[in-house]
Formats: sequence, structure tokens, C-alpha cells
Amino acid sequence: MSSPLPPVASPRGIPLPLEKACLLLAAFNAAMIPAMYFGHAWLFDADGHFIHTDYINVWAAGKLALEGHPALAWDWPIHKQVQVEMLGRDYVGDYAWHYPPPFLFIAMLLAHVPYAAGLAGWAAASFVPYLAMMRAAVGQRFGLIVGAAFPVVLANTMAGQNGFLTAALLGGTLVLMPTRPVLSGICLGFLSYKPQYGLLFPLALIAAAQWRVFIAAGVTTATLALISWIAFGTESWQAFFHWMPMFSQAFFTEGRATFFKLQSVFGLVRTLGGSEQLAWAFQWVMSGTVVVGVVWLWRSRAEYTLKAASLATGTLLLTPYLFLYDMMVLAIPVALLIRAGLESGFRRGELLALAGAMGLLIAFPFLQIPLGLGSSLIVAALIVRRIMNPLVEQRLMTQEVPALVSQPGH
Repeated sequence: MSSPLPPVASPRGIPLPLEKACLLLAAFNAAMIPAMYFGHAWLFDADGHFIHTDYINVWAAGKLALEGHPALAWDWPIHKQVQVEMLGRDYVGDYAWHYPPPFLFIAMLLAHVPYAAGLAGWAAASFVPYLAMMRAAVGQRFGLIVGAAFPVVLANTMAGQNGFLTAALLGGTLVLMPTRPVLSGICLGFLSYKPQYGLLFPLALIAAAQWRVFIAAGVTTATLALISWIAFGTESWQAFFHWMPMFSQAFFTEGRATFFKLQSVFGLVRTLGGSEQLAWAFQWVMSGTVVVGVVWLWRSRAEYTLKAASLATGTLLLTPYLFLYDMMVLAIPVALLIRAGLESGFRRGELLALAGAMGLLIAFPFLQIPLGLGSSLIVAALIVRRIMNPLVEQRLMTQEVPALVSQPGH
């Protein structure tokens, strides 16, 4: 099968506003990292103490696994005690470990490295496959600039989170699917460390009869689970499932992480004061709409680039558990929309809408409302617009042909 994602020659050239905006944002991201370090806002504070961020939960879980107690990583009090001992001081709140046992392998690897070096190294190492994916998604080297310019790059780096890895695996699944289905499925299987992203993909794969991808993903997921069971024991899997209700209670009912950080419909309703039941009702409506739309699209003959973009965007809209660093995944449909624009021309207002979506991500830390949801919805609307235009044109052509044939003299 020939790839629907060949390199893009872009005979029209990259629009100057798009090029300048991406270069500016990429330069800003690059400049802010050393600025925050020397300004004592990243890694170390002015007194030389470690600054606690999300990364500490990975380091502490890896430390417990290295010491022969992997199951204790899911025990909130013990897990936090390890963090406090490393930091040398207590802090308000929790950085709880809630990943499936296979992710402990990465945590153990990072726990071998001193905290600050591990955080910076993890961000840098996971950034490389993310950039490679973005280059492939856009179809030319400009994809590297687009990837570096994405607004969430800075937030993910500062927190030492896994957004780069998630985007690399999810985007790799989509980019590799047409020509290397087995490797695509392996990427999807490794993405199982984010279970909430595993809900929509199987439905799309079944709808498109992508059985090699489906089987490869299933085998990879099962293999990772088996290896982690051998390495960490049954107790780790029992702890993972035992503590899951507490995580759900903390995030969705109590809002320990604050609801405005959830970039989902659920998070928006809760931020605006809605009840948990109302938030779930809106989330279920959104999720159902996404499932129906994505399955229909993947059964259709729509352009693969748009199918891939819809699946990445739909994955974000489907889950209620979505933080800012998870929004790195939105870079994938943005890259695919840019690819479509370079291939066939940008639609009127398309670049302006993309700029608005990126602006919402930039504004989120200042306004403390789930603006990431707005970004996802804007990108989803742009995808739907591109999908519907050819359908409208095709319908008009089928209506015009009979009329032309019936007229005398034609």
C-alpha cells in the first residue's frame, strides 16, 4: 500500500504569516527554558532547593521499584514520603502515581539519574521522537519548527511530564499506519500506559478493517502487561486497580487537582459550578458524538490525513481526564491540517482559526479555565469543514449532471 503521507513538496510555499508565527513561538519556547532556570523558576529555587513538579511522582515510583517495593508506588502516603525525603521538605497536595505497571520501567530508568538531570534529560529525550513524528506529519522539515512552536512544549518541559512521549506514540501510530501497520500497532500498544487513549482507537481500527494494526497493538499491550507482571509481581497490578477508585474520587469528585486544569467538557462544567452528575452528562454526550463521528469517518472514503486528524482530536474530546500537558496530542491534528493546507491550499480563515486555538492554550495559565477544550473544538471544526466541503461539492455535481443531460442540445 502506498503511503497517503508522502513528503510534501509544497509548490505553493509556506504562507509567510504561518512561518513567522511558528519561528517566533519556537524561539520563545527555546529562550524561556534557560530564562526560567536562571530565574530560579525551574529545577532549583533561589535557595538551591529542588522545585517540585509533576516529574517527582515518576522519580519516586521508580525509586520504590528499584528498592524492591513497586506496589507501594500506588500507595499515596508512602509514595509522597519518598518524594518529601528527596526534596528535604514537605509540600501541599499530592503528585500521585496512577499509571499501569509497565510504565514503571521508564520510572526505574529515570530514578537511576539525579532528580534535576533526570527531569531535564527526560524532557529532552522524549522531545526527539516527538519532533520526528511532527516532521513526518507535516511532510517536510517545516514540521520540526511547527513541533517546537507548539504552545504546550514549554509547560510539558517545565513539569517534566510525558506529553512528548504520548504525542510521539499516538502520532507515530497514525503516520505509520498506511505503510507499516505492524510498527503502527506497536506504537499504539506502547501507548497503553495512557489507558484513557485506548478507547477510541479500537473502534476506528475495526471500522477501517485495520486488522494488522489492531492485532499488533493487542499483542504489544499483552506482552508489556506480562513482562511487568513478571518483573513487578501480581501485587503491582492489584495495587493499580485497588487505588483507581481513589484517583477517580480525588480528581472527579473532590477536584484535588482543581477542576479548571481538566481540559475537557467535564472540567469546564465543574469549573463553572456544575454538579458532578451534570458534568458527566455533558461528557457522555460529547463522547458519544465523537465515537459516532469518528467511526463513520473511518468507514468512509475520506482523505486519510483528515481521518488521522479526527482520531487524534477525538481522543482528546473523548476523555474527561485531560491536563494541559496531554494537549501535546493536539499538535498532531494541527500538523496534519497544515499538511493539508500545504498540499491543497489553506481554506479561508483557516490559519486565523489555528492561531486562535493556539492563543487559547497560551492564555490558559492566566485565565484558569479549561481553554484547551476550546482549542480542541476549533481544530475539530476545521477538520469537519475540510471533510464536508468535498461532500458538498460531490452532491452538487451529482445534482447538476442529470440537469445538463436532460437539456436539449447538450
